[in-house]
Amino acid sequence: MSIRFDNRVVIVTGAGGGLGRAHALAFAARGAKVVVNDLGAARNGVGFGNAAALVVEEIHALGGEALADGANVTNMEEVRGMVTAAMDRWGRVDVLVNNAGILRDKTFAKMDMDDFRLVVDVHLMGSINATKAVWDIMRQQKYGRIIMTTSSSGLYGNFGQTNYSAAKLALVGAMQTLALEGARYGIRVNSLAPTAATRMTADVMDEATLRRLAPEFVSPAVLFLASERAPTRCILAAGAGSFEVANITLTQGIYAAGEDAAERIEAQFAAIADRNGETVPQDGSVQTHLELSKNPPHAA
Repeated sequence: MSIRFDNRVVIVTGAGGGLGRAHALAFAARGAKVVVNDLGAARNGVGFGNAAALVVEEIHALGGEALADGANVTNMEEVRGMVTAAMDRWGRVDVLVNNAGILRDKTFAKMDMDDFRLVVDVHLMGSINATKAVWDIMRQQKYGRIIMTTSSSGLYGNFGQTNYSAAKLALVGAMQTLALEGARYGIRVNSLAPTAATRMTADVMDEATLRRLAPEFVSPAVLFLASERAPTRCILAAGAGSFEVANITLTQGIYAAGEDAAERIEAQFAAIADRNGETVPQDGSVQTHLELSKNPPHAA
């Protein structure tokens, strides 16, 4: 196998089961030293358990090295403690897989705002906390791989998941800028959009579908995104052994100004939305340049 992680240290959050466990085992099988982080809570974020320790036992049984950690990713001090433990034991952190998450699904009309905030806090701020805790280490090493776990719910929407969708798309926004800021330090930042049978999806799919969506079919995408030859600023979708790339694009659009601009937008919206010639901007300035190119100084 050409993708190896010998002498690399990998942190996987939410690794006590499902996707995180599959990721942790996959890294360990390829030589990584793995921090298995998991609070041990239920899928709604309630409770504690020893899920991380059980995964570490699995890794040890296979001859690998691993460390169990029960930090709550929403608590910055606990997250810093997790990273310190990894540094004390192995002296570096090469890969961070932000996988921890919970669900509090309800339609927006019925959703309690505390449930909205909690889901955003775990998925978004939990990932940001862990990223912040390893960022300076990776900058000093001149090497790092960070993976955000986004979702098709964030990219495309899903009924009853406003909180989850908002958090998951926010992680893509964080990826876009972190990848730009990390490039000079050898830090590559990507997003994974997984489809997998886990406790998060156990009650919404039939058994045959769940088998086809085993978490192990997703983990190869994480291994690639964490590898030395990984891309950066990529949204890699994965599920059932299938892999796709999702993009945030910009159409060529039209120029409209003056008192009737709103009416012209309405009349020509099909042209504005036409995807022929659309681009994947390399940063936010591309939109500005495109707009100014259609509005020369004499038109302003």
